[in-house]
Amino acid sequence: GASVIAIVDEGMRTLMDFRYKRKYVAENGDDGGKKNMSGKSADDLIIKVPQGTIIRDLTTGKVLADLKEIGQKIILAQGGRGGRGNQHFATPTRQAPTFAEKGTSGAERVISLELKMLADVGLLGYPNVGKSTFLAATTQAKPKIANYHFTTLQPNLGVVEVIKGKSFVIADIPGLIEGAKDGIGLGLDFLRHVERTRVLIHVVDISGIEGRDPYDDFCKINAEVFGYNSKLATRKQVVAANKMDLLYEKEDFETFRAKLESEGYEVFPISAATGEGVDALLSRVTNLIDTLEVEPLIDESDYYVEAINVSNGKDIKYFMDQDVYCVEGDYIDRLLYSTDIEDIESLRRFQNALKMSGVFDHLRSMGIEDGDTVRIFDLEFEFYD
Repeated sequence: GASVIAIVDEGMRTLMDFRYKRKYVAENGDDGGKKNMSGKSADDLIIKVPQGTIIRDLTTGKVLADLKEIGQKIILAQGGRGGRGNQHFATPTRQAPTFAEKGTSGAERVISLELKMLADVGLLGYPNVGKSTFLAATTQAKPKIANYHFTTLQPNLGVVEVIKGKSFVIADIPGLIEGAKDGIGLGLDFLRHVERTRVLIHVVDISGIEGRDPYDDFCKINAEVFGYNSKLATRKQVVAANKMDLLYEKEDFETFRAKLESEGYEVFPISAATGEGVDALLSRVTNLIDTLEVEPLIDESDYYVEAINVSNGKDIKYFMDQDVYCVEGDYIDRLLYSTDIEDIESLRRFQNALKMSGVFDHLRSMGIEDGDTVRIFDLEFEFYD
């Protein structure tokens, strides 16, 4: 049977497709034919995901994969093994067996997909402080720009080329307001994209034309970011005091810079609209990127360490349900699934496999007697030694 495989596709940018389709079923392989012909294996079901997708198993809560490279792939659900035709069980004394072995069922898995964009630098700041203008001025990105809040409704990526052959990827993270970490505004949907960045450029409106205090804005946005993920408090952050061309009192900038420098931040006066100070800021960010390592996004303990393929181990479980002896486990499930219980020879093979696996010996150690009931999943049998 076919497997379900996720692969990173360069053309994918969002997870929007999965909003409308959430169940994916791979096809069965074809049946075998006459003259000992094997059935055709099914083609794997390929699910395309964008770069930066994190896949979690919802049953365990563990991470299956963090897909960061174009073409990277992972088997989400392994297809079942094909069965064996009756000729496989032929012997000198049984040249035409009346039974065959069914194929095993494939794996099933419930997963979640989360996109955390890949960027070297993230732009932070209140709506309308000039982040999109900065992105447009420094890259070939064409974000929607207007003088009202929540202009940017999705993260925008751009490539900044400081000098020929020297570039980095920058992301405009939209919609951060006070309460974003608690779901207010649009920020909760986009704060996750900050986590992959090496450097944060915190853009503030130094002009104060919106009627807000730049330092107060800075503190509130950082409270949201650090509240979302405390590890981001150690992420290198430089401050872009934007709209210097609109600032009436230059002393206000010096006061603002003195406060932040006393807290260990570097502050750059810029105007994204006129280009003032932008080169100096980009030069500093480039130097920082060259010296900073990418922080691991996911702790090793969060990863799912078990094999994704269907287990081949004989993990058999035994328990009592009142007076019934119950036997379960992946091995038993596969064995029962591949057995035609209506065929006496197939059933005899099933019983022999149970015996060889030690099931009968274990039941005897539990005190089973002739005539007692054994339940294997939904089927019940009477035990006779």
